[in-house]
Amino acid sequence: MSPAEEERSLPLPERWPRASKFALSACAAAVAELVTFPLDLTKTRLQIQGEAAERRDGAGAGRAVPYRGMLRTALGIAQEEGVRKLWQGATPAIYRHIVYTGVRMVTYEHLRDSVLGRAEGESFPLWKAVVGGMSAGAIGQFFASPTDLVKVQMQMEGKRKLEGKPLRFRGVHHAFLKILSEGGVRGLWAGWVPNVQRAALVNMGDLTTYDSVKHFLLLNTTLVDNSVTHGVSSACSGLVAAVLGTPADVVKTRIMNQPRDKQGRGLLYKSSVDCLIQTVQGEGFMSLYKGFIPTWMRMAPWSLVFWLTYEQIRRMCGVTSF
Repeated sequence: MSPAEEERSLPLPERWPRASKFALSACAAAVAELVTFPLDLTKTRLQIQGEAAERRDGAGAGRAVPYRGMLRTALGIAQEEGVRKLWQGATPAIYRHIVYTGVRMVTYEHLRDSVLGRAEGESFPLWKAVVGGMSAGAIGQFFASPTDLVKVQMQMEGKRKLEGKPLRFRGVHHAFLKILSEGGVRGLWAGWVPNVQRAALVNMGDLTTYDSVKHFLLLNTTLVDNSVTHGVSSACSGLVAAVLGTPADVVKTRIMNQPRDKQGRGLLYKSSVDCLIQTVQGEGFMSLYKGFIPTWMRMAPWSLVFWLTYEQIRRMCGVTSF
């Protein structure tokens, strides 16, 4: 058998390992996103609620801010806008995770195994896991930032309708085209800096924690590489990711949702640092953790569903465990 024929006879995961891992991680992420998306919508609404810069700018003048907790916000959306609106923006969210999760997972494994040199069966230094996780998250989020922008803006459409404002988009593709026509290609990457900062922190919590906890358990306990180990590791990663990522997520959401001029410049915030300062000065430090409970409650099941699904899909397709 010639080398070419021998290569064609190999299973797809062995012929195209990175492409296969990209596709498998994208599938697992899509499942996790659909299951937990209502919590993401609730989190976004809570983060925008009571925005000091909007009140000062006059957009919210004369309108009482309905401060509601997570459950009341979710129930309010279902009652006032319809249950289906709990999944408003799910399509761009899935698009985002196909790009974001696929890129970050492939990048992290490449950095871990090839660049940072993790040896099989040996402990991996925490600082290397941190570097790999933050780098993979930042790279993945940069490529996925346009889809995240559309997701955030579409999640706020139901609120605009209740406030008597005209809807901005007719659908996902119209949203992309409108943002592109108003702000150019640069407009699609509005808010990419806090977006990338958040992704780096979240992945330091998610990828780094999952990988470190999983291999610590395998090397130092009687646990084996199964669903129990995956579940414990994912529970730890979801909590750490929520604690590290929520402040950057609040800043990212506000920058992406702010009105813009014809040049695509924000009218409320000059930069992510300006947004951070205004938020803390106008609403207090704890405002950076608005939406923390739904963020955590989403990240925990999202992480659990994703990692369990991803590990099982890899195993069924003959790909080695993460």
